[in-house]
Amino acid sequence: MRKIIKCNETDYRQLAEIWERSVRATHDFLDEAAINEIKEMLIPAYFPAVDLYAIDDNGEIAGFIGLSGDKIEMLFIDSVCLRKGCGSLLVDFAIQLGAAKVDVNEHNPEALKFYRAKGFRTIGRDETDEAGRPYPILHLPL
Repeated sequence: MRKIIKCNETDYRQLAEIWERSVRATHDFLDEAAINEIKEMLIPAYFPAVDLYAIDDNGEIAGFIGLSGDKIEMLFIDSVCLRKGCGSLLVDFAIQLGAAKVDVNEHNPEALKFYRAKGFRTIGRDETDEAGRPYPILHLPL
């Protein structure tokens, strides 16, 4: 049975592990240095800045979403759970809470396709990510 649960600091280590497995399975455009740089910021900076919710799938966390105001800041599904509906459940939940915007790496076409199928549309583009890394970001509102 799947249910959505609210996360807190005690979940951060497990969420960071899920994040890394997910990124390694879906973000082939990131080099090792970028992965490590982002990973080092997850627990001290990125996780505390958002409201985190996870999919509990029979006692195992299958993925998580981070929300800030009306924006989806992060969505990561464990590599063994990809394409099994967990992302859709989390995004639908986020939309019910008022989420209406998301940014997507341009080099992640599967994520872009996923969000477009959920009703998001591209309205803007930045040449770099928020940290200034050379990964263009697309801005998508509902």
